[in-house]
Amino acid sequence: MTISELTLKSSDPEPARRFEVFTGSGRRREWLPEEKARIVAESYDAGETVSAVARRYALSPQQLFAWRRAARVPLAETLAPEPLFVPAVVAAPESEPTGKRQPQRKRNAARDAGMIELEIDGVTMRVGRGADARTVAAVIRALKATS
Repeated sequence: MTISELTLKSSDPEPARRFEVFTGSGRRREWLPEEKARIVAESYDAGETVSAVARRYALSPQQLFAWRRAARVPLAETLAPEPLFVPAVVAAPESEPTGKRQPQRKRNAARDAGMIELEIDGVTMRVGRGADARTVAAVIRALKATS
């Protein structure tokens, strides 16, 4: 059997010019971060194309594009931010003298039952039940940015 018989049947009678035989366990290659960085930098050189660089290192262009995309992500975004915890203080509701009870105060106490109060650098923010989480997060970020 000749190499030309191993090629796909097509209208072109030309024999195969290149024949590769893969041996071994077929494992994926592992690239060191320094090697990846060097290959990605080479793909950005003037006059180079991603396909040419990928061929040179026996990569697929898609793999090289994925490496380039990963290299553009800042290091701060790749590291998961540490969760921040603040001390929570649970204060008992202040009781009023028994002689000065007002019915309106009972309604306010019921309304304040699910309220969260935050204090950031001397600014107090009260978050009521049903508040939009994105709005609250935006307000907290704004308060932290001004401190």
